[in-house]
Amino acid sequence: MRLLGALLASFLALVVCPAPSVAQIPSGREVVSPSAFASFDPVARGGPFQIAVVMKIREGFHVNAREKSADYLIATDLRPEAPAGFKIGDVTYPKGELHTFSFSKKPLNVYQGKVVLRVDAAALPNAAPGEQHIPLKLRYQACSAEVCLPPVTLDVDAVVTVASTTAAARPAHPELFQSQR
Repeated sequence: MRLLGALLASFLALVVCPAPSVAQIPSGREVVSPSAFASFDPVARGGPFQIAVVMKIREGFHVNAREKSADYLIATDLRPEAPAGFKIGDVTYPKGELHTFSFSKKPLNVYQGKVVLRVDAAALPNAAPGEQHIPLKLRYQACSAEVCLPPVTLDVDAVVTVASTTAAARPAHPELFQSQR
């Protein structure tokens, strides 16, 4: 009788408190929404500009910062590809924030919420005027307090319009680019 009671209690626990379903866990692609913005619109042919990639990270999740806390962690990585007529410089990553999670004895350096990565770029004197696309690849691993999702790489498209003259270039997105000429 005691065994039957234990089995019935176990059954009721499963019915009343089912395990989380796989459908409740998002894919890594759903956790981060990246967008790209240019510091000028249009950018000047023969002039420098920056690209900001804004990562919006879903609440309850984090991604490892570029400067990772341990060798086994997968750092956030942005790789721009220079199309014809453009020179691409260094990527600047923000500092992460140290957070403690139940699964780690030491604090981890992570990004949460909204994070801005910046890329130095220049439209060369031979850049074709008009709308141009600068492809970027964003790689990260998203985790919550309960689960780490497989790493993903997302394609991010930075759209810039190239003007024929430097005088035509106009600063854009001052909320992302504080100091512009």
